[in-house]
Amino acid sequence: MSLTIALLVLLSAALHPLWNVLVKKDKEPDAAFISMSFGIAIVGLVHGTIIGADFWPSPSQWLLIAGSTTGQVLYSLALAATLKRGDLSAYYPIIRASPVFIVCFSFLVLGQTYDLLILVGIFIVLLGAALLLYRRGVNLLADGKTLSLAVLAMCGTGIYSLTDSQLMMGLEAPVLFFWVQIFCWPLLVLIHRLNGRPVPKYLGLLRIVKQPVLHMKLLACVYGSYVLILFAYSLGGNVASVTTVRQASIPLSVILGGYFLNEGAIARRLIASAILSVGIIIVVLYG
Repeated sequence: MSLTIALLVLLSAALHPLWNVLVKKDKEPDAAFISMSFGIAIVGLVHGTIIGADFWPSPSQWLLIAGSTTGQVLYSLALAATLKRGDLSAYYPIIRASPVFIVCFSFLVLGQTYDLLILVGIFIVLLGAALLLYRRGVNLLADGKTLSLAVLAMCGTGIYSLTDSQLMMGLEAPVLFFWVQIFCWPLLVLIHRLNGRPVPKYLGLLRIVKQPVLHMKLLACVYGSYVLILFAYSLGGNVASVTTVRQASIPLSVILGGYFLNEGAIARRLIASAILSVGIIIVVLYG
C-alpha cells in the first residue's frame, strides 16, 4: 500500500466516527439515515455536474450499483438499529470488522489469495477490536439481537466495499454516490413504513430544513469520509487492505464515545487500540 493511499484511508477513518456520534445522539436515527441518503445523492449530483462527470453507467456497472445499494441499505438499517440499542464504543468495532467478511468472500467466492503477513495484520486488527469490546460486568453475547444487528451492519459494509472497489475502476466517485443513494432513499422510506413507523414528513426533507447545521455536519463527514475511500480504490488500493487500515477509526470512536456519550473504560480501550494499530501498520507496510 502506497503512502498516498494510506493517508487517504487514515483521513477517512478520522471522519467516519464523527457522523456515527451525530446519528447516535439523534432521537430518530432511522429518519436521520433517510434524510442523509437524499442529501448525499444531491451532493453527488452537484459534485459530478461541476467536474463534468458522465452520469450514465454501463450495463455491467448497473449490476454493481445494485449490489452497492443492497449493501448500503443493509448497513444503514442495521447500524441505525444498533446505535439505538447499544454503546457506540462497544459495537462499533464489530461493525467495522468488514475485513473478515471481505477476506472470506474473496477467498471462498473470488478465489483470491493473500500474503501471510497481510492475514497476520488483519488478525491483529481484529484481535484489538475484540479487546475493545470487553467491558467488565457486561456480556455482549447476552444481547444477541444487538450483536446480530452489528454483524449485519458489518456484512453490509463488506458488500458495498467489494462492489464499490470494482465500480471505481470505471466510474466517477460522485456518480456512484448519486445513483446508489438515490436508490437507497426510497428503499429506506419503504422499509421504515413497513416496520410500522410513520414516514418522516416530506420523505425526510423537512428534517434537513429544520436542522440545516446538523445535516451539513453529517453530509460533510459522510461524503468526505467515503469519497476519500473511493479515491483510494481508484488509485489501486486493495479492498481488504483499505478496509483494514480504516479500522483506525475504532480508537477515535472509543474516545468520542467516552467524551460525548459518557461511555466508560476509555483508558483500557485505548490500550486495546494500540494493539489494533500494530495490525494497521503491518497492513500498510506489506499490503
